[in-house]
Amino acid sequence: MKSIICENYKIFIGENILRNVQLGSYKKICLLTDKNQKNNILDYFLKEIKSEFDIIEIESSEINKNISSVLNIWNFLSQNNYNKNSLIINLGGGVICDVGGFCASTFKRGIDFLNIPTTLLSMVDASIGGKNGINFLGFKNQIGTFKNPISVYIDTNFLNTLETNQWLSGYVEIVKSALIYDSDFWTLLSSKFYKDHNINELIFKSLNIKKEIVEKDPFDKGPRKILNFGHTIGHAIESFYLNKKKKITHGKAIAMGIIMELKYSRTRKKNEIIKYIKSIYNEIEEVDINYLIKYLKHDKKNEDNLINFSILKEIGKCDFNNYINIDDL
Repeated sequence: MKSIICENYKIFIGENILRNVQLGSYKKICLLTDKNQKNNILDYFLKEIKSEFDIIEIESSEINKNISSVLNIWNFLSQNNYNKNSLIINLGGGVICDVGGFCASTFKRGIDFLNIPTTLLSMVDASIGGKNGINFLGFKNQIGTFKNPISVYIDTNFLNTLETNQWLSGYVEIVKSALIYDSDFWTLLSSKFYKDHNINELIFKSLNIKKEIVEKDPFDKGPRKILNFGHTIGHAIESFYLNKKKKITHGKAIAMGIIMELKYSRTRKKNEIIKYIKSIYNEIEEVDINYLIKYLKHDKKNEDNLINFSILKEIGKCDFNNYINIDDL
């Protein structure tokens, strides 16, 4: 088992590590998880961790990452007398970790929570940074907080339960971390097909990159914004698809966002990057920017009519606070 020490909590990474989860002396513990858990994830958790829990199950699709889900959880916590000596365990993917972290950070002005991510995306993206948020009025991550979990347990056994599209949804975040921060890591990633890598090593490397970036700028005021590379347009694409019958994964939206944002990049290796991303995602296409304008206008980083992009300078280096007039997109 490996560990990463963050500002005030630890991340544990390995196989079969749930038996090492330490729950302390909390009076009440609530387990938040996905109503549609597959492959006996909940059974595995309950077998490994011997304790008493209240269990809340919610739909974990992006469209359910909203205030209605939050109100239902707050209501349950209040009716069951949860207080400052209580704990929420978030067992699931990014939506579960986001919603559970948001509920915990706001209920009673903040109670403790612990994350056990079960998807590759939540392992590499939701484990570090302290961001907890929900969608609002059809726009991505409009309301949120900064609060770290007390610990994160990444049991890579959960990766055996994932379908290919879920794998790819997390892998693109690993690719992004290499592009913005570590050219040697990019060389390693692009030298092999994604399934041929040691995924435990990729998770560990990607998390350490994000840790270094977040520690320089914990509240997203400066250099942490480079983590948004591909996400300004990518989140607009996700918002565009939120209320459509045809759904899109976070990973595919970010892959499309990276390709579209490379338009503004100065790197000479645009074609190399695009070729690699398209080798992973079949049938990837751009979305007409005109369909995305109304969503881009609500991006949190904007100033007036200027859209704030993080732009790849070269592989391993990324600039932040690049403002482009919305009429020039």
